[in-house]
Amino acid sequence: MVGSSHPSATNRSFSMANTVQARKRARQSEKRRRHNSSLRSTLRTTIKKVRAAIAAGDKTAAETVFQASTSVIDRIADKDIVHKNTAARHKSRLARQIRALA
Repeated sequence: MVGSSHPSATNRSFSMANTVQARKRARQSEKRRRHNSSLRSTLRTTIKKVRAAIAAGDKTAAETVFQASTSVIDRIADKDIVHKNTAARHKSRLARQIRALA
């Protein structure tokens, strides 16, 4: 798209900020976006670890991993990276799957 003013997903340094304040806000927003993205990735990774332990069928290992991941999930929810209800839903579903293990 030659001549397009829309920033592409790969080129995030594009900025139309004209004032000092706007440039600063753009810098802050980009920094916050990268940090939040990292935290979301951590959340997904912890959930995958619990699911892997559940899939392995080892209830004690799954409970151990779930306990560790619960604090991570809550911490990320406290920072409003995901909504608290979303975090509660993830924890509830994982706990239910662990309880269902024989």
